[in-house]
Amino acid sequence: MPVRVVWLASSERQRCYTLRMLRTPPTLLLLGLLIVLSFTSRGGQAAGDKVAPRGRILGIGGVFFKSANRNQSREWYSKHLGLTDKGGGAMLPWREREDPSKEHVTVVSIFPSTTDYFGTGPAPFMVNYIVDDLDALIARLQSEGVKIDPKRINEAYGKFAWIYDADGNKVELWQPVAKAQ
Repeated sequence: MPVRVVWLASSERQRCYTLRMLRTPPTLLLLGLLIVLSFTSRGGQAAGDKVAPRGRILGIGGVFFKSANRNQSREWYSKHLGLTDKGGGAMLPWREREDPSKEHVTVVSIFPSTTDYFGTGPAPFMVNYIVDDLDALIARLQSEGVKIDPKRINEAYGKFAWIYDADGNKVELWQPVAKAQ
């Protein structure tokens, strides 16, 4: 049975296309889904919650995937999708829904197929999540038995840690440096 992608046209007619008909690589569909989710995310906060506990996901900080021909992929994404990577990834700025004064960026970056930055898991991609309190989140995940990479990095633009999901895929957590208001 083919995988279906449903699209509602402006006339409200429903159209279904298979991936073969769309000729869209599955990684591109995943990328699109993750970007849409990053713009619609409520940051792990349930509707009606007054104050969410610290150590929660705020949005998607980056989507990273491997390519056998990194330069050709960069050119394709720039030409066809406007995602121009000038060395640090293509930057997609956005603001938090609940507090529009808080700015963030989602990075789309293509890595060489030989990278080990994603770990040894089966996925050819890695998602980076923006978090509000990295230490609180890591402490909670550790108490829940989640596999946590002991490596930590502090950069001028934030703190990083890595965890592994149930399938062994590496997940990056990033707490950006708070900007002065």
